[in-house]
Amino acid sequence: MSVRNGLVALLAERPMGVYELRKEFDARTGGTWPLNIGQVYTTVQRLVRDGLVEPVPEEYEAGDVDPYRLTRAGYDEAESWWRRPVDRATPTRDELAIKLALAVTSPDVDVAAVVHAQRVESMRALRDYTRLKARLPERPSSGDLAWSLVLDSLVFAAEAEVRWLDHVEAAVARAELAHGASASDDSPGASDTPPVPRPATSRTRR
Repeated sequence: MSVRNGLVALLAERPMGVYELRKEFDARTGGTWPLNIGQVYTTVQRLVRDGLVEPVPEEYEAGDVDPYRLTRAGYDEAESWWRRPVDRATPTRDELAIKLALAVTSPDVDVAAVVHAQRVESMRALRDYTRLKARLPERPSSGDLAWSLVLDSLVFAAEAEVRWLDHVEAAVARAELAHGASASDDSPGASDTPPVPRPATSRTRR
């Protein structure tokens, strides 16, 4: 959906061909989510099928072969996309969340090792993003500003992921501690052990 809406937004600026659409999408997002020509072509064909995009009748001045432009419905879709917030009620599948959810429910998986390996990777990514951020000019152009905002998103996501991994590690440790205490209470003979006789007090002896 993000690629589809992104291409609609780009075509709202001017007609473009498949190659130019890919180039603009990559440039605006800093190449963070690179598209291949086949993906762009397939998405454009679906937009044509849905009546949002149509081929430009004559050759486009930029020289790009087979340029496309938005239909009236396409412009309405672009305007609607800018106005509505991104739907977070139905989260996309997160491989790391799925991986750890399966890990904590699998008896043969070393969850601590999984968390440690991911923390190392997340910290490496965070360092790389921070390094790229430091290379940006103090007075960014519009293209640099777009790339800067994408980098900010990646930095915040990496920082949040590291904090979440800390939370996962602590939660697993608490669960193991509680399970150990419960197992100790339920161990055979734990509740059947007769009480240790208390030494008689001086009053009892009298």
